[in-house]
Order: sequence, then C-alpha cells, then structure tokens
Amino acid sequence: MNATANDTVGQVRPGVLSLSIKEKSALFAAYMPFVKGGGLFIPTNKSYKMGEEVFMLLTLMEDPVKLPVSGKVVWVTPTGAHGSRTQGVGVQFAFNESGKAAQHKIEGLLGGSLKSVRPTHTM
Repeated sequence: MNATANDTVGQVRPGVLSLSIKEKSALFAAYMPFVKGGGLFIPTNKSYKMGEEVFMLLTLMEDPVKLPVSGKVVWVTPTGAHGSRTQGVGVQFAFNESGKAAQHKIEGLLGGSLKSVRPTHTM
C-alpha cells in the first residue's frame, strides 16, 4: 500500500479488519469508487474468498471516530500478483446506513481528486 507507517491494518478480533488511513493519497489509492456503493482495498495477508462477508473498523485521516462498516469481498489480489501489486482484498460497502456513511465520508475527504487518473491499488 502506498501508505505511511501510520497506516495500519490489523486484526482487532477474528472477522474484523481494522484500517487506519492517515493521508489523502493513501485513501485515494485504497478507495474503489467504481464499485456500487463504494468500497476499499485493504492490504492483508489473510486469505478471503469472493463474496465473503467482512466487518471493518475504519479510521480516516485525523477523525478519532472509528467508522464501523460491513461489506463483502469483491476483489482479491493474491500474493505475488502481476506488477508487484499489494496483496489484499477489495471490500464493497454494505447497502445500509453505515455503508452509505463511509462512502459519503470518503468521497467528501477526496473531493475533486476522485476524477484523477492516478493509479490505485485496484485500477
């Protein structure tokens, strides 16, 4: 992940992914606006299957409030992927209030950079 040492992914408890993104560039690289309802790429060594349900606790930028978001795996980048891509999963936000809240928060933080053609972890 093109993130700083402050950006961490870890297991809070089984089935829960904790993701902290401190920089706008890292958020841009992780966000998946092309997924209906929005989603995030989460670097992880744990293997997931397509369609698997996951629960995330997101910390975005300097906001101390963690966003609880459920979703499902819609993208998998395996170990040793072409182009030295970071191993991990893309998670589509659930179509509920927490998913909508995460999508709106991220899109508000990214603003005009959503139209950028810079490469991300997925596209």
